[in-house]
Amino acid sequence: MNSPLLALAGYFALLSLFAIGGANAAIPEFHRIAVDVMHWISDRQFADMFAIAQMSPGPNVIIVTLIGYHVAGLAGAAVATAAMIGPSCFLAYGATRVWDRFKEARWRIAIQAGLVPVSLGLISASAFVLARAADHNAVAGLITATTAAVAFATRVNPLWLFAAGGVLGLTGWL
Repeated sequence: MNSPLLALAGYFALLSLFAIGGANAAIPEFHRIAVDVMHWISDRQFADMFAIAQMSPGPNVIIVTLIGYHVAGLAGAAVATAAMIGPSCFLAYGATRVWDRFKEARWRIAIQAGLVPVSLGLISASAFVLARAADHNAVAGLITATTAAVAFATRVNPLWLFAAGGVLGLTGWL
């Protein structure tokens, strides 16, 4: 694809249909396309864009908007966002109309139960890709692993963990 706008539209329209569990489930593929295939951004830029998207109010899909903006300015941001949201919205609308008709069907219950581990696997893959993109030394990797373990094993608010990581970054540990 020679046109960056067509490339953005094509990739993100396709990815929108595979984002089972939300936009975060497609993060590994966003990374692969933007960093490895198209070389639009670096690992560091991807990690920064993800952090900005997570901190911004609104949906997690904002990372697509940031990638599109980086590639082709405001037009790229609009195209990437529309391509990521449009196909999945139409599919969700149609599927919901059918899904509601078969509330008690065994096949629906089986599909719904089967999508839970798929979603969890995709989101776990996203966490792994982001950790690899953000952790550039052993100390950062250790901090990421410790933060994940504490978040998993306790009920500590994740904001405290982020604050602790920020303090370590400010002190020069990262």
